[in-house]
Amino acid sequence: MNKSKLFLNQKLTSIICPSVRFFNVDGPNSIKLWNKYNKIVYRPRKPGEPRLPAEVTHYRQDIKYSPDKLWFLACMIRGMSIDDAVKQLSFNKQKGSKEIKEVLLEAQTEAVELHNVEFKSNLWIADSLVGRGIVHQGIRFHTRGRAYRLKLRHANYFVRLREGKPPKHYYPPPPTGNEKLEEYIQEMRSRRIKNEL
Repeated sequence: MNKSKLFLNQKLTSIICPSVRFFNVDGPNSIKLWNKYNKIVYRPRKPGEPRLPAEVTHYRQDIKYSPDKLWFLACMIRGMSIDDAVKQLSFNKQKGSKEIKEVLLEAQTEAVELHNVEFKSNLWIADSLVGRGIVHQGIRFHTRGRAYRLKLRHANYFVRLREGKPPKHYYPPPPTGNEKLEEYIQEMRSRRIKNEL
């Protein structure tokens, strides 16, 4: 791959999903802490306060798929309603889309059966994260007695569903011309000359 294509891919990646690339977990036991978000109990709401939407977290550990490839699929469905995400993943031919679709349907079923969500379609994807899983070492045999090390990578997938309608913009929308102009003027006005009188 030449340098211009590589630069373009990196640029597109930062536009598509500007957040952190991989979800960090400190150790093998901390992955299971993700489901403990389901056990959080909030204080009772005061009269007049808006109702808190229900949230459900779910994960799948050690998916036999590259975390780099799974990350693109995870970014694609962020901010979508659950039905739209399942449709998009159904038409995607990558192997990872099947895994993510299964996790979403498991989380949807869990939300209705265990967490008192009334309508299973009234959910949207608040978080869709990928973490690096276990890496197995393998050997690839070549001709003339050569052998090379092979890394068999696995991925961990984490999802958080939230009750309600999805937001209009999950990622911040691109700035308009007036917003760019105001930002430029503010930047020019905030300049300072070092060692001035």
